[in-house]
Formats: sequence, C-alpha cells, structure tokens
Amino acid sequence: MEYIRDYAMYTAIFGMFSMCWFGWAQENPRKSWRKYLGIASGIALVVGIVGIYLSATHWHSSSALADSAAYKNYLIFLFLEFSLAGIGAFFLIKFKRSNFVAPWIAFIVGIHFIWLKDIFQDASLYILAALLIGISFISLPLSKKLQVPNSAITGPLAGTSLFCFAIIGVIRFLLI
Repeated sequence: MEYIRDYAMYTAIFGMFSMCWFGWAQENPRKSWRKYLGIASGIALVVGIVGIYLSATHWHSSSALADSAAYKNYLIFLFLEFSLAGIGAFFLIKFKRSNFVAPWIAFIVGIHFIWLKDIFQDASLYILAALLIGISFISLPLSKKLQVPNSAITGPLAGTSLFCFAIIGVIRFLLI
C-alpha cells in the first residue's frame, strides 16, 4: 500500500534533519566549506518546509501510522533512539570524547531506520540505515585524514543522504 502522508512526512522530516546535519557540520569545518554547507542547509530547509506544507495539506491521507500497533512501535523505537543517542552523547562528552558525538548519533539514527522499515513497510529505509551506519564509521578515518572534526565529515554526508531521501519522498508523493 502507498502511504501518501508518509511520503510527505519523509520530505518534511528528512529535509529538516538534513538541514540540521549540514548545520552541525558548520561546527568547525575548513573555511572553504562553510559557504557550501550554509547553502546546502538553506536548500534542505526549503525542502523540509515543502514537506511540512504537503504533510499539513494531506494530513488525513493514508499513513502506516494509522495502525495503532505500528504507531505504538514507532513511539517505542523513537524513545529508544533518543535515549541511546542521549546517553551515548552524555558519556562521550563526560569522558572528553565529544568529537565522537556526531558519528555516534549517525550510527544510532541508522540503526533506528532498520527498525522503522517494518513500521512503514518501506525497504528503502534499509538503504538509508546502511548509509548512516557506514557514514558513522567512514567519518572517523576520513576526518583524521583531512584534519577536521568528525562533525565536518559526518554532517555533510548524513545531510546529503537525508536530503536525497527527502527528494525521493517528494517524488514518491507526486507519483501517487
């Protein structure tokens, strides 16, 4: 079954979180990257706003979350994700490893999409999960090689992945 509201929400949520990741990447990137990160963040914001509009105007359309069991599982996974991400970030900061917070969050968000695949009945979320988990690992040696903070690598890569899925969401929305 096609869930038109979910595709609109993909556009909104992935667009907004793409903007957040591009924003986080601006923590301390190379100076030559800042302009492009800002532009990417702004474009992601616009896509997210389009998704918000589409979601609001199609709020009563079909959604996988209309099933109460799916919605309950969604909330459980969301709570677990936020808890694991927050606890991990707390300990990384406490033990003076704050440079690893961005990859940690990307890893947890990636795991989260594995769980959401069944809720939204959308196998493409496995691809997004693999991308974010891969980014969390590849950002560590890449940031060291480029001599930038992990967030300067994790942010643009996660932001780009989420942006692509936001665009896929709007395309899927338009094709229904």
